[in-house]
Amino acid sequence: MASFTNMFSLIVVIMTLFFINSDKACAADPDMLQDICVADLNSNLWVNGFPCKNVFSAADFASLVLSRPGATNNTFGSAVTAANVLGVPGLNTLGVSMARIDFASGGINPPHLHPRATEMIFVLQGELDVGFFTTANVFVAKRIVQGEVFAFPRGLVHFQKNNGEVTATVISAFNSQLPGTQAIATTLFGSSPPVPNEILAQAFQIDTAQVQQIKSKFAPK
Repeated sequence: MASFTNMFSLIVVIMTLFFINSDKACAADPDMLQDICVADLNSNLWVNGFPCKNVFSAADFASLVLSRPGATNNTFGSAVTAANVLGVPGLNTLGVSMARIDFASGGINPPHLHPRATEMIFVLQGELDVGFFTTANVFVAKRIVQGEVFAFPRGLVHFQKNNGEVTATVISAFNSQLPGTQAIATTLFGSSPPVPNEILAQAFQIDTAQVQQIKSKFAPK
């Protein structure tokens, strides 16, 4: 009887550890199985991530892409510059990436979400109004200033807006090598093929003429 009890206790401990670690594995990119796996971006193989290439160098782990401000002379007055696995192949399987976001005065990084990562931003200069929305439609918002950080939970819609009179810049960190971005307005009104007008009209409680007018602003380039 004692041996059965001990065995049962051992099974409970093993299962508990398994579920704890499974939860951690699901929180971000899968754990790596070797020291490095520099992405072969030219491979014809399709896997969850990228295949490893045989020959690599230190350059695969470095980039100056975040050192240069992005052009903000666009509709939204903002520019996102990514440092992910597509530009830094050494990030493959490491589960991290970064980005730089530059804002003109009044610029906005419009409502969007990252399906594969939590995001934390650090304000290099300026100040921003930021916020995210929970699935219970609770709006969590704050004005953040230079030197401050703010986190946006994985998969939740969020935004950043520069309401100041000077430019602003933030650095973003993600727990994914390729977090992905879905901009809400562009996804719904600029998809290819397009979402039927009647679907959007009913969802937003507007008429199809208004839908078409909005679509004209997000037509695929």
